[in-house]
Amino acid sequence: MIAPSCCWPEGRPLGALAAWISLAAALVVSRPVLAQGSKADYDRAQSLAQRTENKVFRARVRPEWFNPSNFWYRVETGPGLVEFVRVNATTGGREPLMDLRRLRAAVGQATGTAPPDAGAMPESIEVDADGAHARLRLAGKRWRLRLADHALVPNEQPEAPLPAVQGRVPRRSRRTGDETSITFVNQTRDDAEVFWLDAEGERRSYGRLRPGQERSQHTFEGHAWLVTDKLGNTLAVFEADATGRRAVIEEGRPAPPAVPTQKADAPTPTPPARIAPKISPERGQSPDGQWVAFVQDHNLHLRPANGGPAVALSRDGNGTNAYSPDVSWAPDSSAVVARRVRKGGERLVHMVEAAPKGQVQPRLHEQRYLKPGDDLPKPVLRVFTVSDQRQWNVADTLYPNPFTESGDIDVRWSPDGREFYFDYNQRGHQAYRILGVKLPSPGTASGGAAGEPPGEIEPRAVVDEASRTFIDWTNKTWREWLPGTGELLWMSERDGWCHLWLYDVATGRPKNPVTRGEWVVRRVEHVDAAARQVWFLASGVRPGQDPYFLHLCRVNLDGTGMVVLTEADGTHSVQFSPGRTWFLDTWSRVDQAPVTELRRASDGGRVATLERGDASALVAAGWTTPEPFVAPGRDGSTPIHGILIKPSNFDPSRRYPVVEEIYAGPQGAFVPKEFGRLTRQHAIAELGFVVVQIDGMGTNHRSKAFHDVCWKNLGDSGFPDRIAWLRAAARTRPWMDLSRVGIYGGSAGGQSAARALIAHGDFYRVAVSDCGCHDNRVDKIWWNEQWMGWPVGPHYADSSNAEQAHRLQGRLLLIVGEVDTNVDPASTHQVAAALVRADKDFDLLVMPGTGHGAAETPYGSRRRMDHLVRHLHGREPRWE
Repeated sequence: MIAPSCCWPEGRPLGALAAWISLAAALVVSRPVLAQGSKADYDRAQSLAQRTENKVFRARVRPEWFNPSNFWYRVETGPGLVEFVRVNATTGGREPLMDLRRLRAAVGQATGTAPPDAGAMPESIEVDADGAHARLRLAGKRWRLRLADHALVPNEQPEAPLPAVQGRVPRRSRRTGDETSITFVNQTRDDAEVFWLDAEGERRSYGRLRPGQERSQHTFEGHAWLVTDKLGNTLAVFEADATGRRAVIEEGRPAPPAVPTQKADAPTPTPPARIAPKISPERGQSPDGQWVAFVQDHNLHLRPANGGPAVALSRDGNGTNAYSPDVSWAPDSSAVVARRVRKGGERLVHMVEAAPKGQVQPRLHEQRYLKPGDDLPKPVLRVFTVSDQRQWNVADTLYPNPFTESGDIDVRWSPDGREFYFDYNQRGHQAYRILGVKLPSPGTASGGAAGEPPGEIEPRAVVDEASRTFIDWTNKTWREWLPGTGELLWMSERDGWCHLWLYDVATGRPKNPVTRGEWVVRRVEHVDAAARQVWFLASGVRPGQDPYFLHLCRVNLDGTGMVVLTEADGTHSVQFSPGRTWFLDTWSRVDQAPVTELRRASDGGRVATLERGDASALVAAGWTTPEPFVAPGRDGSTPIHGILIKPSNFDPSRRYPVVEEIYAGPQGAFVPKEFGRLTRQHAIAELGFVVVQIDGMGTNHRSKAFHDVCWKNLGDSGFPDRIAWLRAAARTRPWMDLSRVGIYGGSAGGQSAARALIAHGDFYRVAVSDCGCHDNRVDKIWWNEQWMGWPVGPHYADSSNAEQAHRLQGRLLLIVGEVDTNVDPASTHQVAAALVRADKDFDLLVMPGTGHGAAETPYGSRRRMDHLVRHLHGREPRWE
């Protein structure tokens, strides 16, 4: 920066200044570092994903158990090379399941024509329980193979179809496994339309099937597929598996629940209310089949299932406080539980798509989208006894202000049917209860009959959770009912760490903590009620290891016998044998390719090492190994963890600008822990940057105190920890140039990226903010009230980038999708408007027809790269 004086430097006249600057600029430009951001760099960056695809081998093992102690698996061993391995779990012995060359010869002998090498690859394999034969789909036909000598005969046995998903259907594809296929067969009398549900919950149409038509579709294990009729009604949902089986769409198949579009940064929230379709009253039929409860004129009615006059059970429903047709019957049909719901607010977000496909004129989009502070529906419970048709109001003393966007309340019944339970999540998320309601005793005559005021039932607290800050209801309200012993397993952070507690349901008191210590339970894997044990994944349980690494543990329900069953220095995932005698333990780190071991479930002892991942081809393709690093945070003592990624042409004698990828959403932790290509981060590094990721305070999976930093304080984003971490890293890495630090992020990360230049512009110089929820009052209600609390107060404005935009320093690029259904695009536009009012320079890219994550499109990604190159390297990008 030039000093604001008439002479500079050392009193020299201004006439000499221009010449001095020109000379200095020439010297700087001549430095090799400014060659970064060249066309060669762009070529490496933009080709990296393709160059590094399918370059890691022996990394993925999925066991197929064919009897209690034997399994086989398929593993890629090199480019186009595959092995099929069978394993004796008792001994750990490994041997080939089949020889593909002999199989190819057997196909040629059976058909008269040997298939090409690729044609000898089985599409699906099922091994018989005796391990002597396998059933294959191969070369378009089904075969039975004798494994001992590769004798092959046609298999005439019909193949079981891929079952449709029942119960709670997936809203999106949650995992991408090995390549496979799925063959859709339309056995209905009308057209059926096929959609892939992508990882963001978007429906991707794959066309229509005519009646009787079948079509094979390439996919991946775990991908979810939705089939609808031509009116959009759900016919079936399938989840692809490794078998490549036929997905039969049948006439009259019961349709699963509707699959709404879901795009979110956090676990599935309370779904938005939907307009209920006209459904037959039989939806409210009693378990004994004698009665039907239904809603008419806003009130609950009851009629005999075999016909006869109906009677009104309730009399207090009206247009604004109407009864829901979703009721819950007592198991013995003696009573029915219903909800009367007061309507909440109905906020609509409107977006104009300026250049929609297929038409000239703009298109207006409308979306129901509640925001923090909006009025929510208020459900109250009513109990109606059938024999005397009395109404009992469940007093709302313990559930006065529920957080619900839909008005739903899920009811669970006790084994004897005399009590039911429901959850209460209090608005503001500082109280969470499981409440119990006992049915009135038969013959109780106090009120509720026709012409009398309703009776009243006081609920009781089975679990009563309270927090000074917030209860993480989206991640940490897991429970398991143990009806055989009248107990409940419950997850809680009441002692400052996420642990499991055992409750006595009858008394509503905790019996004992099941787990304890300065580590966290991350996910319950299995509860064995008979053995009174719980299996779970935890992090922080291995001293000296990264506290985010997952390990498998087991403990008795009384809190004794805690054992950690995995040991290697990495993060672990497990796959159990059907009888849970053995498990496959796959562990890795960002700097360690996956290793898969077979272990005993009894004590975690290793039986065999099955595979060691080989990433040599990945490194040879120009991929650099990320470097983990840990340093104290803002308090000088709490370890903060992160990684660094260097370009493939890294030269330690040069100075590199640093670019941080940020996502500080409190719902999780985001620094990668398992091995992966991380192509976005590596591509940016190829432009001549050191790329870092850091989990600061306020993110999840550490202590409650660590997490609580985010409360009413999303503008913090852990920046004091991030800056301390970067400075500590640079002290021993002279090639990190902290005078040139950039940052980018999307969604909540977009909010943080812009915040870096607003609140920490003395450290961060350049930012790219994509689809940011810049003002938590403008974003969706469930995510923002979870962390920012309720009611909406001045703290919302304190964290708002729009309110603080006048403090901006540095070079900011705002990117937003025109039709973003996740984060209201108005959030970005309001920041832009505030920057205009403050006379601040910035760049704005509005991407027509684009939704959430606009910067991850090819064009948005390139513009992000250009901005970082232009303002951190100080040169125009050379990408063409």
